[in-house]
Amino acid sequence: MSARRRDRHGRGVRGPLAWPSVPVMTTRRTRFDDLVLDAADRLRPHLGNRYAETEFAVQDVPPTDPAPWEEQVAPLGRLIRADATRVDHVVVYRRPVEARAQDEADLADIVREVVTEQVAALLGVPAHELDPDIEP
Repeated sequence: MSARRRDRHGRGVRGPLAWPSVPVMTTRRTRFDDLVLDAADRLRPHLGNRYAETEFAVQDVPPTDPAPWEEQVAPLGRLIRADATRVDHVVVYRRPVEARAQDEADLADIVREVVTEQVAALLGVPAHELDPDIEP
């Protein structure tokens, strides 16, 4: 007696709708992470040896709501300086960035600008020195 498979109506065995290498299987979160990593890779040569250990991360939203006297606009990114227990971190907040983007190209531009601005703050230089496309 042969083992029965999930082929109830003679249509074949069920399988995935698309193979993993097909873009359909890539989530918005994964695409966003890839944009941040691409922007970070472009800036790695500027980091040099002193900031070579800088880590880049993505969080969905900023950790807290602003107080009534603080700016009411959600930040797009944040620089967390190194201390005795951790290295420098550049964090990009996915949901606020996606909310401001009009399309995929705009999303890539905003991510590039946010990462560049945070790295520029880390290095203490203007952002347009790292990326000439960013206006001073």
